[in-house]
Amino acid sequence: MNIENTKAQMRKGVLEFCILSILSKGDHYPSEIIGKLKDSKLIVVEGTLYPLLTRLKNDGLLSYRWEESSSGPPRKYYKLTPLGEQFLKELDMTWNELADAVAKATKK
Repeated sequence: MNIENTKAQMRKGVLEFCILSILSKGDHYPSEIIGKLKDSKLIVVEGTLYPLLTRLKNDGLLSYRWEESSSGPPRKYYKLTPLGEQFLKELDMTWNELADAVAKATKK
């Protein structure tokens, strides 16, 4: 069994939660989201992030706006919709329940 594969699958499972949590603190464009994930030791590439952002937008959890940039092309800023805020609250409760359960199950 490959431990790196298992670790990658665990990270993928929480990526959506992390992205929504980042956006709950304000609007961000994809490079900022990637930077915040990297700061948290969750390495994500654009090829993973963009399809996920599109899916979250299509599900009604995110919206976006274009903003001119002084250092290049316009940037697409994503933000949570009211539905996204509610979804994040539910994910947060589920995460806390799961973390508690895992802590109990793995306690030595």
